[in-house]
Amino acid sequence: MRVAIAGAGNVGLHVANELCRSGCEVLLIEQNRDVVERSVVDDGVKFQVGDACEVSALKEAGLDSYDVLVAATGDDEDNLVVSLLAKQEFGVPRVIARVNHPKNEWMFTENWGVDVSVSTPHLITAMVQEAVSVGKLVEILRFEGGLARLVEVTLASDSPVCGQSIKESAIPRDATVVAIIRGLHLVVPRGETEFEQGDEVLALVTPDSEEIMRELLTGERSTQVTG
Repeated sequence: MRVAIAGAGNVGLHVANELCRSGCEVLLIEQNRDVVERSVVDDGVKFQVGDACEVSALKEAGLDSYDVLVAATGDDEDNLVVSLLAKQEFGVPRVIARVNHPKNEWMFTENWGVDVSVSTPHLITAMVQEAVSVGKLVEILRFEGGLARLVEVTLASDSPVCGQSIKESAIPRDATVVAIIRGLHLVVPRGETEFEQGDEVLALVTPDSEEIMRELLTGERSTQVTG
């Protein structure tokens, strides 16, 4: 897999090294030559000095031949511009963008070419909620501008699905259980897999199926005001 990363700050460097170690072909695009010269990267990570917000720099990088673009600069405006150019001008299949300021998170959607946005404050909040909230459905990540969402819940003793198998549960067609963590073990979900109290269930849902899954896994119903 070929991955281009815009921004060689701490985040960009860390991602580049990790992906390189996993066998990816990685290119870092950084406009500050001083940053490039003092950066420590694994063998195999390539650099290009240039402004990733400019079409000419991305064309020189051959961005149209990459599978993934990661917009990892410390500036949200730059990350949005890079994402839009990558998707619209170069047709990069997968664009992942870093959100630096939570107030800007609403802009990181498919309208700006973003397939997946990563907000550190949002992730920290989700991890805290996930750690302390048994029986509560917690959103972990959003994909495709929110059209797909990864949610997590630790099943309480009164969860409606405890003791039921996946095929016996009324899981909607536009939702799927992707993993169950049981103690120290990962359970790959199959139709006959039964839910147990304390299971950490990861599910992929849509906006339409999220509330159905919430009620199914936790017994909670969303509060709606009727006239």
